[in-house]
Amino acid sequence: MSATGTAWRGRLVPRSSGLALRGGGAVVLLAAFAVFPIVFMNQVATTIGVDTLIFVAAAVAWNLFSGYSGYISLGHAVFFGSGAYTAGIAARDWHITGTAEFALLPLSCAAAAVIAVPFGLIALRARRHTFVVITIAVFFIFQLMAFNFAFTNGTNGLNAPFLLWPAATFYDRFYYMALGIAAVTVGLSALIKGSRFGLQLRAIRDDEERARGLGVRTMRVKLAAFVISGAVTGLLGGLWFFFIGQVLPSSGFEPLFDLAVALMAFFGGLGTVSGPVLGALILEPGQQYLTLRINNNYLSQILLGALFLVVILLLPRGVLPTAGEKIAQWRARRSGSAGGAPVPPGALATAGDAGAAGAAGGAGAAGSARAGGAADVRGKGAAR
Repeated sequence: MSATGTAWRGRLVPRSSGLALRGGGAVVLLAAFAVFPIVFMNQVATTIGVDTLIFVAAAVAWNLFSGYSGYISLGHAVFFGSGAYTAGIAARDWHITGTAEFALLPLSCAAAAVIAVPFGLIALRARRHTFVVITIAVFFIFQLMAFNFAFTNGTNGLNAPFLLWPAATFYDRFYYMALGIAAVTVGLSALIKGSRFGLQLRAIRDDEERARGLGVRTMRVKLAAFVISGAVTGLLGGLWFFFIGQVLPSSGFEPLFDLAVALMAFFGGLGTVSGPVLGALILEPGQQYLTLRINNNYLSQILLGALFLVVILLLPRGVLPTAGEKIAQWRARRSGSAGGAPVPPGALATAGDAGAAGAAGGAGAAGSARAGGAADVRGKGAAR
């Protein structure tokens, strides 16, 4: 396998063709989302579409940190709720009404980013399993603060400013705002994964001590990814608050939010760009459907937890990496039966594992040509 092609059936397939195929698929998917409110004019369908796109962006943002670094966070609801409450408190205290409320979305993003700095400085000093426990503890601290502090209005929560939009197209505007945020978040995730910063994150995921030995400033890299992920999640929290029209401590700081975004990323493919998108597109509409069809409010939550266990046990790498590996193995067997050249083992690696293989290769042999990006980690990471 070379740097410009991928071995398949005994010949080199240009990497640019794969990028063009993925880019074309992304454009088609984006176009389908753009016409969704026009084709499905039912407000219930548009509402589910808004929720789904919010969770698409939230799952991608969560994966941007947890999937790439290997540090599983169960405290991202802190950023989501903080973004919602920041928008609500600012709108209430500054007497903001109407569409001017959307000018507060950058403030929600900034507030979540500010919160992520001390949160990360404390939690990221611990190793992975302890990190999970710390994120859960911080989540409950913020939830209790929302319940008991006067400026959050306690158990009564906060109401969003009223919008004088036509009822027929009220949800469409939220839909396109959520679509824009989701598209930008997916693009950001792809850029980070293909960058030196993304390679450093995956090197930390594979072997943090070895990455540190190569000159990667692991704490700085982890904290930067944590802040970026939290900022996007806070922005989504502000948009969700304006869409729902109210935030309560139990809904803004919802423990099932963390379970949902983690499950979506694990289901589609942890550490991949498109995996969390697939997970959100399948699981969130499914959960909404169950909520509408089943009278028991807790049954969908029970099924969500059960599905999480099934995915972890049976599909630990996710749907897309597993499917990609099976397809590659089928192609290899077909090529072998046709008398073609055997496919190198590296060609069977899935898209989700390609970056990790590069990071691990760079950590073990920073000077090798197969892992030029990892050499970049060694040379430029030390300069930082």
